[in-house]
This record gives sequence, C-alpha cells and structure tokens, in this order.
Amino acid sequence: MSDSETAAEPQSIAQRNEPQSADERFSVTALRNRPEAQVLIIGGGINGVGTFRDLALQGVDVALVERGDYCQGASGASSHMIHGGIRYLENGEFRLVKESVQERNRLLKLAPHYVKPLQTTIPIFSTFSGVLSAPLRFLTHKQQGKLKERGAFLIKLGLSIYDSFSRDGGSVPRHQFAAKERALQELPWLNPNLKYAATYFDASVHNPERLTLDVLRDGVEAGSENGKARASNYLEVTGIDDAGVQLTDRLTGKQFSFRAPVIINASGAWTDLTNGALGEQSSFMGGTKGSHIVLDHPELLAACGGRELFFEHTDGRIVLIYPMGDRVLVGTTDIDADIRNTESSICTDAEIDYFFDLIGHLFPDLPVTREHIVYSFAGVRPLPRHDDAQPGFVSRDYRIEQSTLPGAGEPVSMLSLIGGKWTTFRALSEHLADEALAKLGKKRKVSTAELTIGGGADFPETEEDVSAWLAALEDQARAAQIDEARARGLLNRYGSRAAQVIGYLGQGVDSLLQATHELSTRELEYMVEQEQVVHLIDVLIRRTSLAFRGLVSIELLEEIAQALSGPLSWDAQRAQEEVQHAREVLETFHRVCVPQLIS
Repeated sequence: MSDSETAAEPQSIAQRNEPQSADERFSVTALRNRPEAQVLIIGGGINGVGTFRDLALQGVDVALVERGDYCQGASGASSHMIHGGIRYLENGEFRLVKESVQERNRLLKLAPHYVKPLQTTIPIFSTFSGVLSAPLRFLTHKQQGKLKERGAFLIKLGLSIYDSFSRDGGSVPRHQFAAKERALQELPWLNPNLKYAATYFDASVHNPERLTLDVLRDGVEAGSENGKARASNYLEVTGIDDAGVQLTDRLTGKQFSFRAPVIINASGAWTDLTNGALGEQSSFMGGTKGSHIVLDHPELLAACGGRELFFEHTDGRIVLIYPMGDRVLVGTTDIDADIRNTESSICTDAEIDYFFDLIGHLFPDLPVTREHIVYSFAGVRPLPRHDDAQPGFVSRDYRIEQSTLPGAGEPVSMLSLIGGKWTTFRALSEHLADEALAKLGKKRKVSTAELTIGGGADFPETEEDVSAWLAALEDQARAAQIDEARARGLLNRYGSRAAQVIGYLGQGVDSLLQATHELSTRELEYMVEQEQVVHLIDVLIRRTSLAFRGLVSIELLEEIAQALSGPLSWDAQRAQEEVQHAREVLETFHRVCVPQLIS
C-alpha cells in the first residue's frame, strides 16, 4: 500500500490507457498474462523491494505489486539517513544497533552511488544530566517527571558502545569529543551555551527513491532469463476468493485473479488494512508520523559546515539538521498517527513551528521563516502497536507474523512484516526471503551481503575515477550530444547505470527541457520504458529530486506533461489533468504552491 498521495488523485485520471513499457517485466501486463507465482509480495517500499530482489536471486518465481508508486510511502518519507541508531541503545535494542551499524557499513560499499559517509556532530549542553533518569527510561520506556536531558557522560557512554559495533577494518572513524572552545571554532554559529560537541560518522542516502528503484531493477534482471521476477506499481490488492488474490489495476479499473502459495505482506503501516482485504483480521500496527521540511537557506547551510547536527531538543526529542546538496533538511517529529486520516501524511503548521524552535535552539542568531521552506513531507513509520509506550521508545526492530489464508482454494501461507527500518532493509529482506524459501521447501543459493546494488557496481567515487569514467564514455556522450555537466548529472542520478542511459539517449532524437537542463525528452521516455513512470508526479518526486529541491514551476509541469504525452499516449486533456493532479499533490501533501500560467 502507498501513502495518501494516491488517495488524493482526481477521479478524472483514474481511468486511462495503459502505458506500454519496453520492459514488460515492469508492467501489470506481465502479471495479468501469467497470473501465478511462487511468492506474491504486497508493497513496493524498500523492504518489499529488497525481499523481491533476494527471492529473484534464489531463482524463485516472484511477483510484486504496489498500490501506488514504488517508494511512495514511508520509504520515500525518511530522514534520508543510513544509520546505526545510536538512540536505540536507550531502548535496550543492542541487537538492532549492532545489525544497523553492520548494514550501514555494508551499504557504504554496496551502494556507493547513493549512500555516502555523513559526518555527524552532537551539540551537548550539560555534563552529567540524565545519569539518574536514563536507567528509568531504559526500564520503563517512559519519561518520569521533569525532563532530564542527556549529558556528556551518557552520550560518551553511548558513542563508546556504538564504536564497538562499528569496527569494520577502520572504514568508519571512531567518535571524537571537543570542548566548547574547539566546537565553536569549527561551527561558530552554534549556540554558545553548549559545553561539548561529539562527532562521529554515519551515512546518508541522498536519493532513497532511486535506490529503491535500483534494488527493484536488480530483482527484475535476476529473473530475466525466464521472466520469473515481475513487478507492477498502481496495482492494488482488493480481495481474495477461490480463484486467488484479487488485483485491481488502478489505471484502468480492470480486475484479475493472481495465485501464489506464499504471500508476503510488506505494506508497512497499512499491513492490517492489507490483511483485512485478504480476510485476515489483525491489529499489529501502531505507526507514528515523522515530518520534515527542506529549506533554501544559504546561511544555515554554511552554519552546518557540511555536517549533520543530530541533537536532543528541549523536549527530549532527538532531531536533526543537515545539508543535502544546496538545501537543508530538518526533522523529525514522532507523533501517533491514524493511517485512515490523510493528515497523517502532512507536515502541519504546529510541526513547522516546532522545527523553527529547534533551529533557534541550536542556531539562535540565524532567523528562519516559512519563506525559506521549499518542500515538506511526512510519512507514517511502520511501527508495531505500542499501547501506552511513548512514540520515541517504540521499537524500530522488526518481526514476521505467520498465518494461513483459507480463502484462495488451497491454503496460502501469509507472512506479515511488522516494523523495519531503511538501514537494515538488506538483512531484513534476507530474513523474510528465508522464511518464504522454507515455506517453499527451497534453500538459499546466494547471499546479498557482498552483492553490489545496481549502479553501485564499478561506481567512480573519486574525482580521478569520474574523469576516467567520462573519458571512457566520450564517444557515446558525443553521439548523444551530452556535455560533461549533463553526464555528471546522469552519473549522480543513475550511478554506473548512467552508461546505459547515455547509450539510450544517443539512439533517438533528444532535446533538453527549457525549464530545467537536468532532464531531456528522451530521458523521460527512458523513465517510462525502464522505470514504469505512470504519472507526472512520479517524475518530480520519485525519479528526480526536482520537487525536493523546490525547483517545480508551472512551466516545468507543462513541459514534462508534453514530453510524457507521446510515450504514455496522453491527449491534451489528459496532459492537463496530470498537470493539475501534480499541482494538487504538491500543494496538499508538500506545501508547494505552483501557480497557473498567466495567459
């Protein structure tokens, strides 16, 4: 299932012609033409997609369906961090922290095109505060009485434990402590009331949506010899009967049955609703909302000094401020969410005020206003039901619930994923795939622990390597009329897969868009054919970072709609409906107002 963007789609564009994909494995046609598999995965977030890839690599006949677009839900609304979760130590989740740190180190190697080292600094405002209250928080998962902030002693202890989990051939430096004077020399805009600053390394994922697509492509390609791996977005599970699981194409309204002896429910916060559609009543989930804002604020960007600031706000919430390119990401909240309420996926005015307050706490001399906001987003974390536990103390670990569905003729094994986080998706996927393999009586053939992801293979990481990569593709780039800046942009977007994209661009007529030189008409064709773009909004949010960086204009919307009209068979009316739909999604869910053209 997806987030509430799709719930807001105007009915006028719900029925439409089905697009033709050059890669039929990325289409509803592939599932409809062969409506059976050994495993059906429901949910196109990172955990569902990771499990799809893992099973495809084992030679399993696997299909994946996603109600919205890939990575449209919580996976696309993350804090863009690949981290060990130092704060989970306070919850006693040592296994999770150790696994997270190990997986962080792996992803730095396996996905270097999207996962980058992130220098992180914790400003600290006391020495021994929280020493007495921390054990009580650890035992009860509740704040007792007046808040006691975590002082330098507790943070030093946590980072020392964190370092012990982080050892991996020295690839991640150990933490360092700095006294006030040195900390303010390095980051002079910080609140002068701080006493220390602790610095360590985690990692960021600057484009989680594209990493999810890359993992999906790996899975499809792993099953390419016999078409065993197929995936479709905008395909919804709407029921089950003796003929199998009922799937509804959200683009055409057509329905068909699909059979699989094993079903994996990886629909995140929507797990209980998905189970309900399959006749299985469950109450596993109790998600919380996390919101973020993106700022165009050069002074704040410079004040961060290229580092993430990861700290405790005055209310005890762990929050973050960090640069992403020429923008600054600020987050996050942790609020109990009702997934049936569309506001669960909206960053509210109260949350924005909270973000401004935390920025003011850390950088008191840097004013921030709503005019600095270029984008906002929110997602519902797929956390387990937590009753009276405070949201910040709800486990970020995962578990797998097993059941049997009687309503599809033969009994069907159901595996429902509860929880999970971005950093551990590979390990989680391996665990979930092993459970499915056991149900099928199969054994694992290959591990993904050392398997590079998509465009991370042979990715040129140093400037010298990039220059060599560009030189090797010079003839292809010339044929495609691509200059160095454009080639570097493609490398940033696709990793080493950019070589394939450049080859594709050179095989047809192409022209850069007028509203942005980051995209061309033929690259948009590529996205339709190879990445299953269905709506205009898919391009803006999940195939590029144009919306995230606040670069959407009405001229850009009109131009992309026109470019997509050919490959997606849109007439003029449909193109305008897509423009209007994109404007509504951006305004409603991301606080981005795109004015109409003035005629």
